[in-house]
Amino acid sequence: MRIMGLDVGTKRIGVAVSDELLLTAQGRTTIERKVLKDDLDEIANLAKDSSVSEIVVGLPLNMNGTYSAKTKEVVEFIGELQQHIDIPVKTYDERLTTVQVERTLIEADVSRAKRKRLSDKLAAQVILQGYLDSMRRTVK
Repeated sequence: MRIMGLDVGTKRIGVAVSDELLLTAQGRTTIERKVLKDDLDEIANLAKDSSVSEIVVGLPLNMNGTYSAKTKEVVEFIGELQQHIDIPVKTYDERLTTVQVERTLIEADVSRAKRKRLSDKLAAQVILQGYLDSMRRTVK
């Protein structure tokens, strides 16, 4: 059993997948957004290839917990994904994930061009790792 994490953006979708023990998240790839159906097909294929049993999508809430226009776009994407794939889809609060990833990449002295390529995949990894950690906290 593996879980897939997604960081859904307007231009790219970051993808991460857990290990089989659900302990760690690894950044897998970045999907360049095209047509919605193609994006959903690519996610479905990645999920099938990785034997994913659940998908977690980062939900970009405002700092006060309210929905923004971006949050509504992601919720609509989740609705489309749920109709396209027969795997449970959950959300995880992704507030400050992008800021955390950007700061880490800057501290690692990664060039601006490489940061752009890596940030979505790493954001998905941070989202998924947060979700995996929260699962372990609720089990104890």
